Amino acid sequence: MDDLMKYDEDDAVKFIRAYIPDNISEKYDDDEILFVIDIIWDWYEKNGYLDISAEVTDEEEADIPLLVAYVQKEIGKDKEIMMDPDDVDLIVKGELKYEESIEDVF
Repeated sequence: MDDLMKYDEDDAVKFIRAYIPDNISEKYDDDEILFVIDIIWDWYEKNGYLDISAEVTDEEEADIPLLVAYVQKEIGKDKEIMMDPDDVDLIVKGELKYEESIEDVF
């Protein structure tokens, strides 16, 4: 639960922008990146990863392709946001790296 307290969406967006190539970063505004972040956290909630007693196994943690596919599917449902699926993959991975970076600090 402490990780949720350390998580800062503004910092996450900055981190993701630094993680992804400039040509991809400039295609999307902060709200679009935040939309991806929100979908990731929806995924966590749906899969019980936000429960205090949740034990995330290495196998679940490593299922990045499933998470990316979920985010791509949810973005596809939205009629206002258009994102290249390859860009979504990089943004998701950038967000996961941000999560790792705040775990390492504390």
